[in-house]
Amino acid sequence: MTIASASLTRPVLADALVRRGAVANTLLVVAGTVFTALLAQVQIPLWPVPITGQTLAVVLVGATLGTWRGAASMGLYLVAGVLGAPIFTGWSHGLGADVLPSFGFVIGFIPAAALVGWLSERRWDRRPLLSIAGFGLASAVPFVFGLPWLAAALAHFGMPHDVVTVLNAGFTPFIVGGLVKWAIAAAALPVAWKALGALRK
Repeated sequence: MTIASASLTRPVLADALVRRGAVANTLLVVAGTVFTALLAQVQIPLWPVPITGQTLAVVLVGATLGTWRGAASMGLYLVAGVLGAPIFTGWSHGLGADVLPSFGFVIGFIPAAALVGWLSERRWDRRPLLSIAGFGLASAVPFVFGLPWLAAALAHFGMPHDVVTVLNAGFTPFIVGGLVKWAIAAAALPVAWKALGALRK
């Protein structure tokens, strides 16, 4: 059994709304990429890493689409942006000086979406406490990739890249916003499932 077929035996929110199939899966993956691109434009400009709505989009897309479609959607987002589609923050693209420092976070979007999708396939997104835990774990994943990449990028630009500098640039400014996005995501999916159940009744 493939990863895709295995995940489809554990329906997520998208499966409850859309009939499964190759065309539907493709459209859902693309829709997740577009949604992420749009929320990437919701930002508070900072350098080297801006505060954006991307991470909220990542966990919502992953939870809604499931493991492989969520990861595929973030993979498409990364590849399309690198190849020139203006879908990164500030409608940027490629790996220029405005994108390079934060690109590690974009790499981290892929496993973050896969993780929250995997948990959602096991119904973590339907129970408030598990939803809080699951979205919290997934929200932390981009930092695992983004902070080491940021340190390397700062070194590349000949700037200080010690632990304190990297944390002050790529972690500390995002704590409050991250908690807000975490709370929104953790609340949204259980509410969506309850609304769907009410409509079906």
